[in-house]
Amino acid sequence: MLASPPLGARAQTAPAERAELWILAALVFVLPLFEAPKNILWVLYLLVWLGNRARSGDFGGRWDLWDTLIAAWIASAALSAAFAGIHHKEWNGALDLLRYGSVLWLLKRTRLDDRALALVGGALALGAVAALAHGYWRLEVAQTKRLLELKSVGHVNHSAIYLAILLGAAASTVAAYWRRLGAGGRAAGAALLALLAVSLFEMQSRAAIGVAIAFAFLLALAWWPRSRAVALATLLAAAAVVALALVARVDVVRKHEDRTAEGNVLAYRAQIWNTARAAWQRFPVFGVGMDNYSAIEPEAVRRWRAEAGKPFDESAFVVKSGHAHSLYYNTLAERGTVGFAALAAVLLAWAWQLVRRYPGRAGDDRAWALWGGAFSAWFVTVLAGVGNTSLHSEHALLAMILLGLWLADADRSGHGARDALT
Repeated sequence: MLASPPLGARAQTAPAERAELWILAALVFVLPLFEAPKNILWVLYLLVWLGNRARSGDFGGRWDLWDTLIAAWIASAALSAAFAGIHHKEWNGALDLLRYGSVLWLLKRTRLDDRALALVGGALALGAVAALAHGYWRLEVAQTKRLLELKSVGHVNHSAIYLAILLGAAASTVAAYWRRLGAGGRAAGAALLALLAVSLFEMQSRAAIGVAIAFAFLLALAWWPRSRAVALATLLAAAAVVALALVARVDVVRKHEDRTAEGNVLAYRAQIWNTARAAWQRFPVFGVGMDNYSAIEPEAVRRWRAEAGKPFDESAFVVKSGHAHSLYYNTLAERGTVGFAALAAVLLAWAWQLVRRYPGRAGDDRAWALWGGAFSAWFVTVLAGVGNTSLHSEHALLAMILLGLWLADADRSGHGARDALT
């Protein structure tokens, strides 16, 4: 379908083509570290990608259903901003979806060879290690933070979502290439997984930790037809982590016990979700606007409830929160039914593709690594999104990078039209 060689191939030596790859690697490296460079590199990547494709005349093949879904998803954010029920930061929110949606779009239409994939994967891992080093320094040395966070990702729940996605992708990649790694590679892979897992527990996000453990068990089951040794090793490792956490009563276990004793297991999320529902009921089509949840005032909720002929019990609502602490409630409140439908279409198409393109016994190492990364991004986004606002900013970009790399791999496997959404 595509005439040009994969990005990173030895035959592809044009400076602009090399620049495209290195800008992408720099973007994924700074993702959890720096805010301004991330935005600058995104714009550069977009411009260089378009310039390279304009010169070659190859934009990655014919239009398919994924292109339509991505376009509709981005358009839904613009519509939400244009018809926002509250005017505050709606266009900033729409820009966030444009940023991660465009990265998904470009990567879906970019073929990377194995060397280029190794560069991007290495940059992702090194960026996370650097961000964790800085986070531990702020936590233990400078003591300016109470919990471990990734600098650019921010709040511990969001940092934990980022780390859980990356942990699943790293576990998938290490498992896929284990037989080909030397002693040094295996040691480095195991050390990376240990660092990510320990750091995830240090962040104390119950949702992210629970989802990461559940993903490990599902990944083991997925691996069973290809390698029972890998499947059993993954199962035993996950079980050992759970047992150790319970026996040692690590901080996140004590946190859950404290919340349960207080009768506040959801940490006021039920009240926050009541506010989100009230906002959606008042602005059902396009919502209050992306990033505008924080602008919802108590008096506005009281007025909305009165207009709907419904009572307002202040104790049943938490109306001063930056977001709805749920991907689904946040989308309903900020983007309305239109935005929720676009999100649901993307997540369902993603799930369908994961099932259809399951590598199985015949899948090669690359197919298993990329499928596992896309599966981790979907699983953490969807499951952690029940109680946290996933698919936002840095962890949204990470998820879209993993999805885009995997979708682009359909042509290499020779499945193309059969496996792509067309």
